[in-house]
Amino acid sequence: MLRYALLFLVVALIAAFFGFSGVAGTAAGIAQLLFYIFLAIFVVSLVMNLVKRA
Repeated sequence: MLRYALLFLVVALIAAFFGFSGVAGTAAGIAQLLFYIFLAIFVVSLVMNLVKRA
């Protein structure tokens, strides 16, 4: 999922460079959403791993 977030970030940067503001905004929004989902899953798995060890 982090790979998809980075992919959409790159697409947003390239689109912004060429002036496609609508595409850049959409891709940046998707990248941000995927990053936050990835971060939430990471935190949950980290907590679950710490609980399992204890």
